[in-house]
Amino acid sequence: MRIKMILMALIFYGAAVAGTCGAAVLQEPVSGADTIASRQLTKEGYALIDTETLKGYLESDPEKCVVIDARNPEEYQEVHIQGAVNVPQKHFSQYAHLLPQEKSAQIIFYCNGIKCGKSRKAAIKAIKMGYDNVLVYAEGMPVWEEKGMPIYAGPDYEKRIETTRISPQDLTVLIGSAGDNCTLVDVRDRDEYTEGHIPGAVNIPVASFSSESGILDKNSTIVVYCNSGGRSYNAYRKLMKLGYKKIYQSLFYDWKEQGLPVAQGASQGVSHRPLAGT
Repeated sequence: MRIKMILMALIFYGAAVAGTCGAAVLQEPVSGADTIASRQLTKEGYALIDTETLKGYLESDPEKCVVIDARNPEEYQEVHIQGAVNVPQKHFSQYAHLLPQEKSAQIIFYCNGIKCGKSRKAAIKAIKMGYDNVLVYAEGMPVWEEKGMPIYAGPDYEKRIETTRISPQDLTVLIGSAGDNCTLVDVRDRDEYTEGHIPGAVNIPVASFSSESGILDKNSTIVVYCNSGGRSYNAYRKLMKLGYKKIYQSLFYDWKEQGLPVAQGASQGVSHRPLAGT
C-alpha cells in the first residue's frame, strides 16, 4: 500500500513538472522593440539598427519609439524621416526638452549616414541624461531616402543644385596631379561599367550609392560620372548631403568622344592611381 502511494506521488510530481516545462516553452519571447537588452551595445551604451529594423519598428508600433533627427534644422526642414522630431546635435541642450520625459523610452537617433557622426554624439548626450534605451540608425537619411522609405519632403526638397562640371581634358590633369587625393567613381550599373569605363574608376551604382559610399574618403576629391549626367547628378547631390566638399561631375560620353582610353572588366575597389598615359 505504501509503495502504491509513493508511485502515485511520483506520477503526480512528474505531471506537474511537465506542465511547468510546457508553460515555459509557450511563454512569448520579449520583443527586441521593447528592450535594448537583447541587442549588443557599443562601448558608449547605445545599440545600432539598420534600415529594415527601423522600418519594422515604425510599421508595427510607432508609438513605442521616438525617432530623433540629429541634423541641423535646415536639413530637417528639407527632408526627414516621417514622424521624426528634430533635436540638432550642435544645439542639443536647447532642444532636449523635446525628448520623452520617460527615461526608459526607446529613442532612435539618425543623421546623414555613417560618416556624419551627429547621431552618435547626440545618442551619447542622451545616455548621459539618463536615457537607457537608446538606438542609432547609422545608415541615416541618405540610405533611408535611397531605399524609398516614408519621408517628409519640404518645399525646397526638389530644388535644383548646381554641380561643378569638369571636362575630359581637365579630368586627366586633375587625376594626374592629385594622385592619391582623387577618386573617380562610375555611378552606372555593374554591366555598363564592365563593358567599358574610365581607367582607374571604382564602380558604385547610383541605386545603392549612399549605402556603399563609405569607401570614399571625405578628404579626397571625388569625381562622379555616368553617360549623360542624370545619374551622376543624383550621386553628386547625395555626396553633398553626406558632407563631401570636393566634388566634380563628368560625362563618360564626352570622355569617349575625345578618344581617351577606356578600360574593361569588373571593379577592383577604390583606386586613386593616375590614369595610364597621363
